[in-house]
Amino acid sequence: MALKCASIWVCAKVPHFHLGVPNLEARRYGVASELKLPKWEFCCSAVVAGQSITSLDDEKPYGAGLASSHSFSRTLEIKSMVLQKDLSLLPKPLSANDLLPSPDDGTRVRVAYQGIAGAYSEAAALKVYPDCETVPCDQFESAFKAVELWLVDKAVLPIENSLGGSIHRNYDLLLRHKLHIVREVQMAVNHCLLGLPGVRKDELKRVLSHPQALAQCEMTLGKLGLVRVNADDTAGAAQMVAVSGKRDTGAIASSRAAEIYGLDILAEKIQDCNENITRFLILAREPIIPGINGHYKTSIVFALEEGPGVLFKALAVFAMRDISLSKIESRPQQKRPLRIVDDSNKGSPNGRYFDYHIYIDFEASMAEPRAQCALRHLQEFSTFLRILGCYPRDAGI
Repeated sequence: MALKCASIWVCAKVPHFHLGVPNLEARRYGVASELKLPKWEFCCSAVVAGQSITSLDDEKPYGAGLASSHSFSRTLEIKSMVLQKDLSLLPKPLSANDLLPSPDDGTRVRVAYQGIAGAYSEAAALKVYPDCETVPCDQFESAFKAVELWLVDKAVLPIENSLGGSIHRNYDLLLRHKLHIVREVQMAVNHCLLGLPGVRKDELKRVLSHPQALAQCEMTLGKLGLVRVNADDTAGAAQMVAVSGKRDTGAIASSRAAEIYGLDILAEKIQDCNENITRFLILAREPIIPGINGHYKTSIVFALEEGPGVLFKALAVFAMRDISLSKIESRPQQKRPLRIVDDSNKGSPNGRYFDYHIYIDFEASMAEPRAQCALRHLQEFSTFLRILGCYPRDAGI
């Protein structure tokens, strides 16, 4: 029986290592980076195995007699026409233009965010990439996975607010996933009290919004005597009010959400403090290459060895090199939350204490020798160290 081969076309939306197939060409020619192919690539031919290979002359037709040479030629002609027709339906091969990286000016960039249209995270994405395509996700972790699976190019993540503080859940996600911080954006957040068209503020009995938004408007809501109801996001709360049609229910969301879902703005800037700023991070699969000129920020996470004054030593590696710290945050280690410490020399049994991951933002570029020396020094007494990203600082609002 003849050797039969079937052409296989596979989607190269992800690199070869995401498909479980090594990049043999890169290994053969010594290419260090993986090609991220945006369309289709003709990969290989699959050999139909499990059958003995013989010459075509040895094959016996079914039934009596052999087909005439004319019939045999006609059959080959028909098969060739069918094959040509099938090949014409396949995607065209890649050109050099297909291998060019997407520009970073916001065009053709897909950005994932948690929430639905009208969310503050979407507004942050549009501030950085005005012409981008925003992709809503139901949870923050879904936005991380969308980037990892090459469904989108980037994700936007709120990390801290001037009123509500740090968003601890998102710090844990930064450590759990392997994405890189490539930008930060600071944005003023103005909460609005929304209601159905024609509803007055004194008609409301309850209000829906994200827990962070409810906490940021606690004083105003207390004066109005409204019952607080948690929602997944602010824009989702506005959508729920619009769909429910309940005149006694309002939402806290942006003015853009009011426009999208056809709600009236009953009150503006209802947050407890007028200066309500949220800091967002832009995440990508690959880090950026930082420069020396310009203002950069670097985010790291590390864990320390046991011993007296070890945290002081960790912070001193930056102070002795005139590197300013703009943020420090600690989170218990989830896989090993407790550390057993021998206190027998103090006349007490062994102690069990929380073991922490420490997050730090410092104002220096990883391209600067002082930053590289500081991290090498930190490695001497840390049990774990990871650079989350080096990116331009955002000084505007």
